[in-house]
Amino acid sequence: MTVLKSFDLSGKTALVTGCKRGIGRGMAEALAQAGADIVGVSASLETSGSEVGAAVEQLGRSFTGYQCDFSDRAAVTAFAAQLETDGIAPDILINNAGTIRRKPAAEHPDDWWDEVLEVNLSAQFVLSRDVGRGMVARGAGKIIFTASLLTFQGGITVPGYAASKGGIGQLTKALSNEWAGKGVNVNAIAPGYIATDNTQALQDDPDRSKAILERIPAGRWGRPEDFAGPVVFLASSASDYVNGEILTVDGGWMGR
Repeated sequence: MTVLKSFDLSGKTALVTGCKRGIGRGMAEALAQAGADIVGVSASLETSGSEVGAAVEQLGRSFTGYQCDFSDRAAVTAFAAQLETDGIAPDILINNAGTIRRKPAAEHPDDWWDEVLEVNLSAQFVLSRDVGRGMVARGAGKIIFTASLLTFQGGITVPGYAASKGGIGQLTKALSNEWAGKGVNVNAIAPGYIATDNTQALQDDPDRSKAILERIPAGRWGRPEDFAGPVVFLASSASDYVNGEILTVDGGWMGR
């Protein structure tokens, strides 16, 4: 196999959570460009007629849309069961769905903590377990989590988010330890400061935005398209010997 061929995802099916906008949409479109059919899911995704679905289909790949509330454990379990009922066995799982709540730790309410941990960590374990079970049985699969700079750092006024993303880093390694020898690669991508809905509050704060840009060696906020290469690499056979890694895509932030 030539090196370029090793990035080809033709014949593969990728399940992308949180695919409606931002990084998730960028990842879905990149995987489709590489040849994968896409199964998309998010809390508010239209099951038909979505913008991301149209973009994927314009690339010549199929798109199947689902809606699931990742803060509802029963809904996530039911979604995993529905995939099996519908005969969908993903070759690639992109655990990208997430949420963030901003308030100082001393004022951070229990329900915000519970919601963020459920969406960002518990739901991702449940889906990885249920989809990963089939991958292990087949002896092949790729699971990619969306981690964060707060997998490594504590952040400010986002205690639940930081805890959940720290957990994602360890979950990536834990699953890799069990499944690497069974043909399933488990890795994560840690975005830096990306211009999406989740960072709008930071973008709108002149002082915080200035401080962030001053630390990023690349000198700009990241964009969803910056994840095309990394996600295709980790989803393809080009990364078959990469296991339990957290790839930072941050414009150099962590090196500063």
